[in-house]
Amino acid sequence: MPMIDVTAVRGSIPDAVRPQLLDELATILLRWEGAPDTEFFREISWVYFHEIDATQLAVGGRAGGSPRFRVEITVPAGALSARRKEGLIADVHTAVVTAAGLDPHSPQALHVWTLIREIPEGSWGAAGAAVRFEALKATSAAEREKARTT
Repeated sequence: MPMIDVTAVRGSIPDAVRPQLLDELATILLRWEGAPDTEFFREISWVYFHEIDATQLAVGGRAGGSPRFRVEITVPAGALSARRKEGLIADVHTAVVTAAGLDPHSPQALHVWTLIREIPEGSWGAAGAAVRFEALKATSAAEREKARTT
C-alpha cells in the first residue's frame, strides 16, 4: 500500500510527460518493494502530484530560485532494506530529473529530495481496519505465485 507524493513548482514537470512520470514512479516503487507488478498492487499504489505556485516556495526563507522537487514515499515499516531504499532513491531521482529535463549530474539535480517515511505496524489503516505488514507480505507472495502461473 505504498504512496508517493510529488510536490513541484507549477510547470517544472511538463504536462505532456507527467502521466509517464507518475506511472514510472509507481513501477519503480513496486520493483524496489519486491512486489509483483500486477493490477492488484497497482490498485493499492497511489501517486499524488501536487503543483504549487513559485510564490509558495521559499529557498533559504526567500522567494525565488530554481524549482525544487520533494518526493515523499510512504511505506510500511520494514518494507525496505537499506539497499532497497538507496536503489529507490536513485531511481526516483533519475525519473524526476529526466521528466523535468534536467541533467542528473548538474547542480540543479540537488534540487530533488526524496524522503522515505516508514509507517509503524498498526499505524496504517484501510477499509476501517489496521493493515498488518505480515498480511501484505503474504498477499504479495500469493500475487507473485499467481503471476508466475498465468
